[in-house]
Amino acid sequence: MHIVTDSGMDLSAQQKQGLEIHQVPLKLTLDGKTYRSGVDIQPEEFYELLKTTDDMPVTSLPSPGEFAELYQRLAKTGEIFSIHISSGLSNTMDSARAAAQMVPDAVIHFFDTLTLSGAQGWQVEAAARAFAAGWSLDKVTELVEKVRQVTETIYTLPDLKYLIHGGRISHLKGMLASLLHLKPLIGVSKTDGKYTERGKTPTFKRALEAIAATVAREIPEGSSLRVQIAHTANPEGADILRGAMDKRFDCHWLPYSTVAPALGAHTGLGLVGLIYAPLNLFPEIPGS
Repeated sequence: MHIVTDSGMDLSAQQKQGLEIHQVPLKLTLDGKTYRSGVDIQPEEFYELLKTTDDMPVTSLPSPGEFAELYQRLAKTGEIFSIHISSGLSNTMDSARAAAQMVPDAVIHFFDTLTLSGAQGWQVEAAARAFAAGWSLDKVTELVEKVRQVTETIYTLPDLKYLIHGGRISHLKGMLASLLHLKPLIGVSKTDGKYTERGKTPTFKRALEAIAATVAREIPEGSSLRVQIAHTANPEGADILRGAMDKRFDCHWLPYSTVAPALGAHTGLGLVGLIYAPLNLFPEIPGS
């Protein structure tokens, strides 16, 4: 079974080791130049560019033709499990489904992660490792559904202008928060895969600490958690959040990941996010 995903997914280099994953890149345009996220431009390069420009990046989807070309090539040697960024945040899945109509001989199984970034990466990694271990499609789908069910994402960021520009949050709410200098806590709904407000604080540092407090309202302090931090060129903020989490929980940390350029184009510099799940509810993933 071939795994196809998109560059709305984040995995650390360590997590990617040994995995066979095909990523169709989302695109972004900055200063008049278009890049394929993760191909023509890497996260570190992109965030350096953001520091030196007043331009606002614009993103675009992979075309159905790009998906179809990959599907056609992979279909010669097996079926395809195509697992993508939340349909509530992107039309990437629609593009992939349109591509499937262009390759009628391909056997393609679609899965909507209803999330993005590191949480999407957890689902993709689970699928890739389970298929590599010889699991059946039904068993892998059940596993990925379980990972999706128990995994949560929450993030904060110092500046809302990128989210507002990209249309990812209400313009009015975003402007009000900016005027009041409030820093939001943003989650992703498991119902429709769209952003939800989880709270807000006056300062960014307090927002980082509030992430840990928000988790503690859902999960008893001292619990064992599977956790990972993703950020946009803000390792200092990541360390603050890690410290806040370690004070409250028995954290089993995965390596930090840097948010992909196509996602960072909608958040800008400074974002820090947490991906987490209770360890006792998280399913066993073969080979991890």
